[in-house]
Amino acid sequence: MSRPRRRGRDIHGVLLLDKHQGHSSNDVLQKVKRLFNANRAGHTGALDPLATGMLPICLGEATKFSQYLLDSDKRYRVIARLGERTDTSDADGNVVETRPVTFSQTELDVALESFRGDTMQVPTMFSALKYQGRKLYEYAREGITVPREARPIKVFELQFIRWEGDELELEIHVSKGTYIRTIIDDLGEKLGCGAHVIMLRRLQVATYPIEKMVTLEQLQSMVAVAEENGTSALASLDTLLMPMDSPAAEFPAVNLPTAVATYFKLGQPVQAEQAPKQGLVRVTEGDERKFIGMAEIATDGRVAPRRLVVEYPA
Repeated sequence: MSRPRRRGRDIHGVLLLDKHQGHSSNDVLQKVKRLFNANRAGHTGALDPLATGMLPICLGEATKFSQYLLDSDKRYRVIARLGERTDTSDADGNVVETRPVTFSQTELDVALESFRGDTMQVPTMFSALKYQGRKLYEYAREGITVPREARPIKVFELQFIRWEGDELELEIHVSKGTYIRTIIDDLGEKLGCGAHVIMLRRLQVATYPIEKMVTLEQLQSMVAVAEENGTSALASLDTLLMPMDSPAAEFPAVNLPTAVATYFKLGQPVQAEQAPKQGLVRVTEGDERKFIGMAEIATDGRVAPRRLVVEYPA
């Protein structure tokens, strides 16, 4: 049986998109996929339409390793509106309560300190987490509230930027699974006035360089200029991509000789020199150290494949 024809290019890597306000993550994902003529694409942790900033988009085989970015920590800049609480904890929702802002700077400092470090957070109903097979926001849109268990999170850093009238600006560095809207809502309750997010910008995901971010408009401009010149923009677009294995950059690397890598790529555990004693590793092949997949160190010390890069024929 012949292999089914693949639609689009076998292009692999991660684009650091600077998402603009008002666009859904899936909307910009589909636009990027078309611009790159990629056969597969996926984002790593959606940003709300209200939010802007870094949205890593994985293309091709890089989609297999996007989970490692979902698990990474992130940094945000947020502006909160004090004195108003909304049903979504952000400006896209309806105001459900209005209260005066009467706290002092000292009370604010104490409240902010309570969020730093290891804490427990009850996820917002307006999230993609699932309850009995349905996403929470689907229940929320029907006016239904379902039980949610508090989950451990970590706030590595919470910087006070400014407080002017009914606006409070913060910069927050958090662990995976942390909802900034929930932090702001909980902070408003601690301060006794209520609060919601009116601006949210994701500054960084993992250790990806901020200067590598590009906007959708920049990508579209590159394509438009190429079309005017009667050329293809694909080669130029491809230079913007981060390496396929960059989502897993924090894991130690194990390099296999080509002869050994052949068995590894067939799904077989192999012996490797200088491999860690346990945990996940990035696996590369030969002198070029070509990324070929992720593996876990088995109890007998062998490198056992977990996610392999598929090499498609040209």
